[in-house]
Amino acid sequence: MKICCGTDIIEIERIKQSIEDEKTGETFKNRVYTQKEIDYCESKKLQKYQHYAARFAAKEAVFKAISEKLEDKYSITWQDIEILNNEQGKPQIKIKNMDIKTIENIDLSISHCKSYAVATVVGIMK
Repeated sequence: MKICCGTDIIEIERIKQSIEDEKTGETFKNRVYTQKEIDYCESKKLQKYQHYAARFAAKEAVFKAISEKLEDKYSITWQDIEILNNEQGKPQIKIKNMDIKTIENIDLSISHCKSYAVATVVGIMK
């Protein structure tokens, strides 16, 4: 058993600019986020970019935590990692298109303020 962790921090303004870009914004959003994540973030109205950025940071943190279990960095896509909240509001990680039998447990914490979003993932790997 091995404990693996990943952390990421992102400027919210950077994600906002990527999403609002007239030429590439929709492509960026649809490449990185699942429809359920988009629906969730859009429901947050004025704070939606904080939530987009938090999910971006969470996906990066997940990738960092599980990267040694991947064949290569292209064996998982942005949309293979989905971050949704449970009934109590705690963010949960769903990993698709990957043999996750080697992941015994994985936990996520995300936070954001006016300028930054941060995420930390801790996983127990077999």
